[in-house]
Amino acid sequence: MDAAVAAAAEARERVRASFATGRTRAAAWREAQLRGLLRMAAEMEDDVCAALRADLAKPQTESYVHEISLVTTSCKFALKNLKKWMKPQKVPGGVLTFPSAARVTAEPLGVVLVISAWNYPFLLAIDPVVGAIAAGNAVVLKPSEVAPATSSLLAELLPRYVDASCVRVVQGGIPETTALLELTWDKIFYTGNSKVGRIVMSYAAKHLTPVVLELGGKCPVVVDSNVNIHVAAKRIAAGKWGCNSGQACISPDYIVTTKSLAPKLLESLKKVLRKFYGEDPLRSPDLSRIVNSNHFNRLRTLMDDGTVAGKIAFGGQSDEQQLRIAPTLLLDVPLDSAIMKEEIFGPLLPIITVDKISESFAVINSVSKPLAAYLFTNDSRLKQQFERNISSGGMIFNDTAIHLTNPHLPFGGVGESGMGAYHGAFSFDAFTHRKAVLDRSSFLGEARARYPPYTPAKLGILRGVLKGNPLAMVLAAVGYTGGRRRA
Repeated sequence: MDAAVAAAAEARERVRASFATGRTRAAAWREAQLRGLLRMAAEMEDDVCAALRADLAKPQTESYVHEISLVTTSCKFALKNLKKWMKPQKVPGGVLTFPSAARVTAEPLGVVLVISAWNYPFLLAIDPVVGAIAAGNAVVLKPSEVAPATSSLLAELLPRYVDASCVRVVQGGIPETTALLELTWDKIFYTGNSKVGRIVMSYAAKHLTPVVLELGGKCPVVVDSNVNIHVAAKRIAAGKWGCNSGQACISPDYIVTTKSLAPKLLESLKKVLRKFYGEDPLRSPDLSRIVNSNHFNRLRTLMDDGTVAGKIAFGGQSDEQQLRIAPTLLLDVPLDSAIMKEEIFGPLLPIITVDKISESFAVINSVSKPLAAYLFTNDSRLKQQFERNISSGGMIFNDTAIHLTNPHLPFGGVGESGMGAYHGAFSFDAFTHRKAVLDRSSFLGEARARYPPYTPAKLGILRGVLKGNPLAMVLAAVGYTGGRRRA
């Protein structure tokens, strides 16, 4: 533990000293680091894909589309908009401060800590760093030890492509993370589960450190009859099993549909899954494996639960040696079963049936607010009701997960699914302090009515100024106080 504490302190002190020089504030420095990350994503694509394959058996297509390309998009978007984001925003001066000029300046917070997750270990490490750098901060990055190949690669690559005195990587497990959390930061950005999120927040509270918590939750999919069921099935499957075999915070966690539509939807999902992954999905090269034996055993326990075991309608096969679980559909599992109480984070997908689609709202609202909520329908009125009645970090109609790819949209949770947001300008804002600046002239008339000793005449003038009375403004500007005595 002593070594972990020393490594954490050394990393923090080094980047803090570099930040104190002011080098990170310059637009040129920020742009140079973003271009470095762009080059890293392009030049080291094969190495990144190999690391993701080692950690998760992630297919190359998913590695590129879901991780490398999104990092590239973030860098390019930040480079395109950086000068606009950095530019001070002029705002009107107030009546009581006339004559004056007012503005809001974007100021870097300082030295920030980014703790990333294992399921998208390249994207979820680099994407927040893009925002922190764009905002002019120095950064300490703690990659997840659960994805060791990617963690080691990041520690090797980042010093080659960005300013190593301002961006440091600290590898390790719980001791190193704990040592980092014991230190004082200007902001902590954490991606992971709510249990650890609470721990991060408790450490941050000791120093009044602001946090962004990107967590998860049970993301629902509601499927209405007024929709192309085959298209819905493909898009649900892509968002569930095509996103790291369901090990994604925005993957569909369960489906709610009507009893009458469930058989048709179930058959469409079966057909799609056979087409995507073949008759033996455990051998498919296009399906990621479970990250480790702990998560594999957790998922098997969910399937083997006595209230759930007989509900498997498709799939259910597993290979412990290869850490693989086939895409699995479960029909009408009890709402009080473990699989419906905790985030699944794997290739299991329960289907809950209701008599009327409007009853899905009560099912969703009976648990914590999700990171994302999905509705498949062509009924505009149902869309409006869903948007109005369901609170979630994000929402998509007629698809799943793809809102993550739009840099114009904020990405973040609400309630148990997180706090704060990032992506695009929201990433810049997440690591920025908006500082109020007022510049008042000292050469024009002085509003003496503001100063003691107070008199009824002075109060009358101030009342008039606050109500926007032109005469009162003139009297205040010339220093009139209502009598001979001038204070």
